[in-house]
Amino acid sequence: MSFWDTVTLTTRFSELPKSFYTPIAPQPLLNTRWVTWNSDLAKQYGFPIEPTDELLQAFSGMDVPEQFAPLAMKYAGHQFGVYNPDLGDGRGLLLAEIATKNGEVADIHLKGAGLTPYSRMGDGRAVLRSSVREYLCSEAMAGLGIATTRALGLMSSDTPVYREKQEFGALLIRMADTHVRFGHFEHFFYTNQLAEQKLLADKVIEWYFPECAEQEKPYVMMFNQIVDRTALMIAQWQGVGFAHGVMNTDNMSILGQTFDYGPFGFLDDYQPEFICNHSDYQGRYAFDQQPRIALWNLSALAHSLSALIERDDLEQALNQYEVQLNGYFSELMRKKLGLLTRLPDDGIIFDAMFELLATNKVDYTRFFRQLSMLDTQESQGVVDLFIDRVQAAQWLDIYLSRCNSELDDQGKVVRAAQRCEKMRQVNPKYILRNYLAQIAIDRAEEGDFSELHRLAELLKKPYDEQPHNEHYAKLPPEWGKKLEISCSS
Repeated sequence: MSFWDTVTLTTRFSELPKSFYTPIAPQPLLNTRWVTWNSDLAKQYGFPIEPTDELLQAFSGMDVPEQFAPLAMKYAGHQFGVYNPDLGDGRGLLLAEIATKNGEVADIHLKGAGLTPYSRMGDGRAVLRSSVREYLCSEAMAGLGIATTRALGLMSSDTPVYREKQEFGALLIRMADTHVRFGHFEHFFYTNQLAEQKLLADKVIEWYFPECAEQEKPYVMMFNQIVDRTALMIAQWQGVGFAHGVMNTDNMSILGQTFDYGPFGFLDDYQPEFICNHSDYQGRYAFDQQPRIALWNLSALAHSLSALIERDDLEQALNQYEVQLNGYFSELMRKKLGLLTRLPDDGIIFDAMFELLATNKVDYTRFFRQLSMLDTQESQGVVDLFIDRVQAAQWLDIYLSRCNSELDDQGKVVRAAQRCEKMRQVNPKYILRNYLAQIAIDRAEEGDFSELHRLAELLKKPYDEQPHNEHYAKLPPEWGKKLEISCSS
């Protein structure tokens, strides 16, 4: 019996009108072979714990199961603020959807599957370099507890692919709750296919927001959900120091999942204006611009939904974005600092902290982790992270005094050990620094995937101490802070 006869697959997106997509089969690569397989994720969806030849044949396009209905989605989007109507899945295909035992449905998407009608000037391929980065970062984000697409497996090949240099084609199996983007709604709006847009909205509600269907204004409630989930995602990005790099509307998931890993980067030194994409010449998608850009993208989505939702309702939902974002971010920062209650002067402490981090170019992740170790380590360890140790010590005294105003249920001051233990659960020790990813890529391109495997395992538990992996928590070398990441993949 074939494995595909043992799982429940659906192809519900392929049942929509042809204006939503183009049916197309994957185009196999030469000598495709497994690089890595995400056993934990495989188990979650009912796949074998170890990759098999049957799975390789299916996912590489060499023997497409009859249960699949491969298709390239059609959408549009604003790229760097400019509307582009000619977008769609240019190198990826939605193969099918798989249902889990608890009734959840997830997309199975193959990235690097070859030319589609939406490839434009591209070749429809992905390379090992970018595929390794996406595999690792999606695992890193999942480990951090941030909503994200996940990578089920990664394959390499002998097919030459030309970017800045000759590389080799790779295939990434991406799992996502949905691949519907802001750009799907934009496409139907700007092409005046309003019946199709309404159908898409109805399906989005049916598949992902069923509770909205019972409301008086289901489309309004749907948009409110999208705004809220986006606000949460952005707050979490800012909290862990993650820069996406290409926040185009076609890279924004309606479910608030981190989507499409290209030239991303985690902060090393705290630089609010950090730009991780060397093609972003104007800094549109800089780290500190992400909250504003998310609102811009939501406004673009709102405009495209204006045929379904009244303007006042759209504006009311958009006006809630900043409130929701600030609420989520404030709650997260309080947890990172071990503060349970709100006091009037807390904003002053936060602002002073961020100013100190920026002017002293302190490592963002190391600072918060060190702050969460004050139950076992001297406070000098925090102060020594700063160039201006006098100001750092003054801020730390104010912060610790503030911590001593926190009381437990018995009215006693919360002990440092109790506070720090909770802080370590939200302040990671390990992140996917760019230089770590680059080392894994360099070795992978030489046929050595051991570093990829080690990093993937490490990033599943970023909050744990992992003494045998202590070297991964070291500050990056200078060369590692200056890596330029492009959109080429």
